[in-house]
Amino acid sequence: MLELRLVQGSLLKKVLESVKDLVNDANFYCSSTGFSLQAMDSSHVALVSLLLRSEGFEHYIEHLGIPDAEYHSIVRIPSSEFSRICKDLSTIGDTVVISVTKEGVKFSTAGDIGTANIPEDAIVIEMNEPVSLSFALRYMNSFTKATPLSDTVTISLSSELPVVVEYKVAEMGYYLAPKIEEDKDDTKA
Repeated sequence: MLELRLVQGSLLKKVLESVKDLVNDANFYCSSTGFSLQAMDSSHVALVSLLLRSEGFEHYIEHLGIPDAEYHSIVRIPSSEFSRICKDLSTIGDTVVISVTKEGVKFSTAGDIGTANIPEDAIVIEMNEPVSLSFALRYMNSFTKATPLSDTVTISLSSELPVVVEYKVAEMGYYLAPKIEEDKDDTKA
């Protein structure tokens, strides 16, 4: 996420209007030095190169800051097991419930129609508080595409924070907000 503020907001509009007739499609690149664009016109005759330096903005922040947080439960399991669990559960339902208690960790879907058991010696649990949260399997299965990059995946859970699914390869991680179920009583009105 990029967050920037110009003293004169009309400046950005004027800059974009000056290149709009030359460039139909362009990607903006954001770095610590500034906000830039390079693109050619459709006939590949004209090149537009634009750099709005970060110093020219009243406020310039590059990315979405992820605050340090203390998670209620942290689970480390083999990434291949996590991938298998997500794949298997997605054949039954579209939501996974991850529950961490003093008895261990449980992955389930559709009211316990499907559950996954993991050998105890393959799992490490750090639990400050029990937690049980639901997540879309569609996203979890997308995250598991990083399985070949790391032998282990760390899943950090807390009731008031997005889950962190982290593969230790150059600190690559994914963040996913829990699914919030709508009350069925609200639809009766």
